[in-house]
Amino acid sequence: MGTRKDADLSTGLDHISKSTLSRALVLAGAAVVLAACQAITPPGVQESAFRPSDRPVTVDNVTANNKLAELARAQHPRILATYGGEYSDPKLERMVAKVIGSLTTVSANPTQNYRITILNSPNVNAFALPGGYLYITRGLLALANDSSELAAVVAHEMGHVTANHGLQRQQLEAEESLATKVVSDVLGDSPTAKVALIRGKLRLAQFSRNQELEADAIGIKSVGEAGYDPYAASRFLQSMSTYTDFRSVSGATDASLDFLATHPNTPQRIELALRHARQFGPPGVGTRDRDSFLAGIDGLLYGDTPEEGYVRGNTFLHPGLGVSFSVPDGFIIDNSATAVTATGPGDMAVRFDGVTVSQSRSLTDYIRSGWVAGLDDASVRQETINGNEAAVASASAEGWRFDVTVIRAGGQVYRLLTAAPAASTSLDSVARSVGGSFRILSPAEKAALKPLRIRIVTVKPGQTMGTLSAQMVGVDRKLDLFRVLNALAPGATVSAGDKVKIITDR
Repeated sequence: MGTRKDADLSTGLDHISKSTLSRALVLAGAAVVLAACQAITPPGVQESAFRPSDRPVTVDNVTANNKLAELARAQHPRILATYGGEYSDPKLERMVAKVIGSLTTVSANPTQNYRITILNSPNVNAFALPGGYLYITRGLLALANDSSELAAVVAHEMGHVTANHGLQRQQLEAEESLATKVVSDVLGDSPTAKVALIRGKLRLAQFSRNQELEADAIGIKSVGEAGYDPYAASRFLQSMSTYTDFRSVSGATDASLDFLATHPNTPQRIELALRHARQFGPPGVGTRDRDSFLAGIDGLLYGDTPEEGYVRGNTFLHPGLGVSFSVPDGFIIDNSATAVTATGPGDMAVRFDGVTVSQSRSLTDYIRSGWVAGLDDASVRQETINGNEAAVASASAEGWRFDVTVIRAGGQVYRLLTAAPAASTSLDSVARSVGGSFRILSPAEKAALKPLRIRIVTVKPGQTMGTLSAQMVGVDRKLDLFRVLNALAPGATVSAGDKVKIITDR
C-alpha cells in the first residue's frame, strides 16, 4: 500500500484473466538492473576526502548537450519511482562515497564523474546509467558482508560505464528493432522470418552476456588494484545466488527487481571471476575491511518501509492506513511496490490493494461497475466484516474462479481478490478466512509497529547460530536467513568475538 500502491489502484484488478492470476495476480512490473558498494581508503588518501559531495554531479548540472546526461535525465526519476526513492543515511553515504573514491583512483577513465544513489528498496540490486550514474539498493547493502564485496559490485557497474555499454546496447537494440520491422514487413509470418527474428534475439542475448563478462573483468581488475580482496566478486556472486534460492523457497515473487534477474549468474561466470582474481595472487590477498562495513550498515532498514506496511508471519499490517489482514497457514505474503499479494497451496493466490470510491456509492454498485471480468451478477451481496461495510461477489474466467471482497474503512475502500483454479474446492473457505481477518488496528497496535533493521552483534561465549537467529523478529525461516545474511555455508559455525548480522525491530 502506501503512496505508490495508491497511485492507480482503480485499474489494478481490471479485466481479471488467467494470465493475471496463474502467476499469483502478483506480477509487479518492469525490471531495471542495479549494483553495490562500500570500501577502504587507499594508501595515502584521507577518508574525509570522500564524504558525500555538497555539489554532486546531477542530471541538472551536466553539460546540456551531453547525450549520456540526456539518457540519465530521462531514466533517473523512473528508477527512483520503481525503487522507492532515495534512502538517506549520512553514515552509509560516507562509506559508499569512500568506495567510489577508492575505485576512481585506479579507474581506466579517471575523468569520469560518478553520482551514487542509495535506493530505498529491499530488493538486492544495483545498476549504472550511461554518464556515470550508479545505483545501489539498501537490500544489497544488507546482503554484503564486507567492503570488498561491495566494491566488487560497484566496480562491475563502473565497468559498464567505462566500456560505454549503455550506448552500445541502445544502438544494437535500435538496429535489431529496424531489422525486425523489415523482416516482418517483407517476410510476414513465414518460417524464414521467424528464424531471422530468433537470430536477432540471440544476438542481443549474447551481446548482454559478453557485456557482463567484460564488466566483470574490468571490475575485478579495479578492485585488486585498489587494494581490495579480488576474490570478493566471486564470493558475492555466490551470496546473491544463495539469496535468490532463499527467496524462491520463501515465495517472494518480485524477483524481477533483483540483480540476478538481469545479471547472468552461472558456475562458469563465478569460475571466470576466480580466474581473474588469481592474477593478483592466492586467496587472502587484499583487504576486506569488514569491521568498518558492518559498522556502516548497523541500523540499516531491512525489508518493508512504514509507508508500504509490514509483513509479520501470515499477517500484513499497515500502520499508516491502520488496517490489517491475515492469510492461512501455507500462504506466503509478498509486499511489493504495487500491491500486497500472497501465494498458497494448489496455485491459490490473494491480492490486496485499495481504491478511492465515493462515499455515496454503494459497494455492491462498485463491484458491478465493470472492473471485474466474468462477474456472476447474482453472487453480489452486501455484508459487514468486523463492523465495516463490505460487499462480496464471485467471478470466473478461463479456467479460474475468483472471490472478490471489498471493504470500506476510514474513508478508503480496500479490495481482497482470491483466485483458485476452477477445480479447486478451497476457494470459498480461504476467501472467507482472508476477508474475515480484515480489521482496523487500534492506536496502541499502530504505535507498537516498528520497522525491521540490521543490527550488528558480537557473538558471546556459548552462543550458536541457533540461539543468535532465535533473537531475530519479524522474519520466517530465521536460521536459514541468518546463514544467508552472514554468508555462512551449511556446517559453518560462529565463534565468540565474531560480529554477525541479525534482524530486529529494536
